[in-house]
Amino acid sequence: MSESDDETPRLSAHTLAALAEFEAEQKAVADAADAPISENWQLSQFWYDERTADALARECLLAVDGGSIACVSCPTLFERLLQHDPIQNGRTKAVLFEFDDRFFAKYGNERAFFYDYRQPLDLPADLRNSFDLIIVDPPFLAEECVVKVAQTVRWLSKPNAKIIACSGAIMEELFGRLLGVKRRQFQPTHKNNLANEFACFANFDTEIL
Repeated sequence: MSESDDETPRLSAHTLAALAEFEAEQKAVADAADAPISENWQLSQFWYDERTADALARECLLAVDGGSIACVSCPTLFERLLQHDPIQNGRTKAVLFEFDDRFFAKYGNERAFFYDYRQPLDLPADLRNSFDLIIVDPPFLAEECVVKVAQTVRWLSKPNAKIIACSGAIMEELFGRLLGVKRRQFQPTHKNNLANEFACFANFDTEIL
């Protein structure tokens, strides 16, 4: 055997550099997937604080106990739900309906669906009447927005579905009329304090809210 036959194969400097660049790109993609998504105020995004996200997530999981949850325009709640065992082990299903396409890139098109409240029923047909609980936080404190979001909620709901809505307290009467929900004691709060008084509404006897 010659000396050259016994040598360990070596990668060229160019190949090593290309490999290092590829690994760096893969790490950047992984880091981006794990990084929190920041608020975009132009989209009327205001993230819940930890207390609110945790309380809403626990209430949803207690309310369905193995069913399906639709999160409409409340991505911070959706992200908190994903941290809980019933979601991770597949016992409970959670789906996000959201306008911001950053969430589709992060979670894929099986967990996150594009949603524009101005087209309230423009959703995949197989999702109609398929959720045990729908929780919604309309992006705007406007009657038109609430009315159209309520259409979405009814379209997604199974018969006797449970509904939770988080919005400005001034929307209490409208939400009650459209969805049969009543105000709960719990008051949602946000990471960046908002001037408007927020409230939580539900059509069932909640345990945490």
